[in-house]
Amino acid sequence: MTWLVAASFAFGPQIALAADYAGAPVGASYQGEAGIGARETFDTVRPGRDALSTSGVRIKDVTTIKGVRDNQLVGYGLVIGLQATGDSLRNSPFTEQSLQSMLDRMGVNVRTGNPRTKNVAAVVVTADLPPFIGTGSRIDVSVSSLGDASSLMGGTLIMTPLYGADGEIYAVAQGSLAVTGFTSQGASESLTQGVPTSGRIAGGAIIEREVVRATVETDQITMELRNPDYRTAIRVVDAINAFAIQRYGRPVARENDLRTILLTRPARLSSTRFIADIGDLPIKPEMNARVVVDERTGTVVIGNDVQISTVAVTQGNLTVRITELPSVSQPAEFSDGQTVVTSQTQVVAQQEGGNFAYVGGTDLATVVRGLNRLGLKPTGIIAILGAIKTAGALQADLVVQ
Repeated sequence: MTWLVAASFAFGPQIALAADYAGAPVGASYQGEAGIGARETFDTVRPGRDALSTSGVRIKDVTTIKGVRDNQLVGYGLVIGLQATGDSLRNSPFTEQSLQSMLDRMGVNVRTGNPRTKNVAAVVVTADLPPFIGTGSRIDVSVSSLGDASSLMGGTLIMTPLYGADGEIYAVAQGSLAVTGFTSQGASESLTQGVPTSGRIAGGAIIEREVVRATVETDQITMELRNPDYRTAIRVVDAINAFAIQRYGRPVARENDLRTILLTRPARLSSTRFIADIGDLPIKPEMNARVVVDERTGTVVIGNDVQISTVAVTQGNLTVRITELPSVSQPAEFSDGQTVVTSQTQVVAQQEGGNFAYVGGTDLATVVRGLNRLGLKPTGIIAILGAIKTAGALQADLVVQ
């Protein structure tokens, strides 16, 4: 099962690890392999006095251990007990086939009949299998409608096997759904809030098969940053080594690149205790300058380190309104003409704004004040940020979702 076998923590002696210089005097040089495969000489660097911070983000919140990860599960099942809000079997033939197959396994023959129930819906069930979880444990599952059901509220998921990427069954899900959205309709109006065609079952799946576990009791452990950054990697290494020198008498960490940090587990200490000791050390992670915009919702998120070079910006809202006015044209009296309906079209164009405003700043507060001075809505701000980025004045990454 190669998809579930986590990568080993040990990388072998081809990379110069902290173990290669842990007991050596500070300042000694060593020949090793670092960076992206280049041979280079590196020195043992003793962390500074401020390496151990008293405030900040815990290391375990910004890093993960390589090989310790979730695995995704998926399954197909039926939700029953709906109040006439399920799939219409005429439009969802797979629901009818699944219902007939389920009843056949239970000894009920409905092949000759023509069921037209509306209380059943075909669904897809998904879940994440956490690492090191054992048989008999429970995990949460998400349930989403596959057919034309209008709501899953009040439904119950019947026994559904959940498969891994290797085709093996790792869990079985069943239980009552918790749906936050709802829908209600009458003869001439309908109301829908949220998404009534999806829900969750807390603890709805039982683990039936365990994943092959990664080997954690090794001398070398690889730690990975959730948000790769060179400065953050150095701060993590310095904090761990400052703690290790006080606790174990020698450094145990070395940066490999902007994402990975190589750790050497001290002798006679379990990996679990070692990772727990260094996981609570606080650091101050570096945050990249980034602007994230979502054009669908009009959301704009600006990072703290975003800077805008001084530019002059103008933005005018152009509104074009087209109105169709129907009119009746009647023929003269005693004529052979016919009454017809004609249309009169009115087009009105209106443009507002157009004044220049200076936008620029070296900190987040100044940037926000400059954008607010334009008096624009989120959609206008998104357009301006894109134009400023094109002009080369936005000193940050612009991510458009």
